[in-house]
Amino acid sequence: MILNFGSINLDLVYRVAHLPKPGETLASTSFARFLGGKGINQSIAAARSGGAIRHIGCLGPDGKWLGEQIAHFGLSLDEITQVDVPTGHAVIFVDDTAENQIVLFGGSNLAFTKNQIEQALNTARRGDWVLLQNETNLVSYIAQEARARGLKVAYSAAPFDANAVRDLLDQINLLALNEGEAAAIAQNIGHHPAELNIDHVLITKGERGAELHSGGEILHQDSVKVEAIDTTGAGDTFLGAFMARFVDGKADEALAFAAGAAALQVTKQGAAAAIPCAEEVEAFLRNA
Repeated sequence: MILNFGSINLDLVYRVAHLPKPGETLASTSFARFLGGKGINQSIAAARSGGAIRHIGCLGPDGKWLGEQIAHFGLSLDEITQVDVPTGHAVIFVDDTAENQIVLFGGSNLAFTKNQIEQALNTARRGDWVLLQNETNLVSYIAQEARARGLKVAYSAAPFDANAVRDLLDQINLLALNEGEAAAIAQNIGHHPAELNIDHVLITKGERGAELHSGGEILHQDSVKVEAIDTTGAGDTFLGAFMARFVDGKADEALAFAAGAAALQVTKQGAAAAIPCAEEVEAFLRNA
């Protein structure tokens, strides 16, 4: 089982010819709204990949539509709490090359309480995994409490915050990050993440694939070549799909499956809405 203490955002997506420069006003060519947020994206990816996942999160009074979307993806709303602050949201610009630029408003994602956290953790079983990102509050507290209960902790170091990463290094079993974040950590603490005393370090490299540092070994995974339409949520899809298979100890299979899931996801617009199901990924990989 994976317990994801994760963000939930309303994604406001604007297509533009190019990403805006400072002081520039652009006309968008289209607009759409989607369910998003790193946390819920990862939960949906894990669920659609066949993983057992519980999402613990917060929505504001304006979050009814997002709750409906979460239920549509087959996730339970039982551990999603309504709070008195506006729901988190993201303003996303996507250009003609499928690159993106994102501005986040944390809102309800920063309204976790210790009581909510403890109630969720108390129902977990020893050996379950907890998944965390930097889009919520009390991340360090969740990690400490999870480890104290014999749970394993996976941490996505995004959006990148060097201080947050340093606070968690001795509390996590798996660190997931992209190569830019890995370089930032190396510069900040003087060591490459793979040199740290962490059981598993997963580094995604975009078009150059991914690698997993685990037990003194390095497993390499090539990316699957596709024509990208929108890269928003690709990293979240990779991690969620990876975790769904990795919790069963199948590292090689988890990497290959995650690469296929992320490749399919970028061929459609949106984040959560573009995440493929396990059958789609398996068929895609057979024909790749």
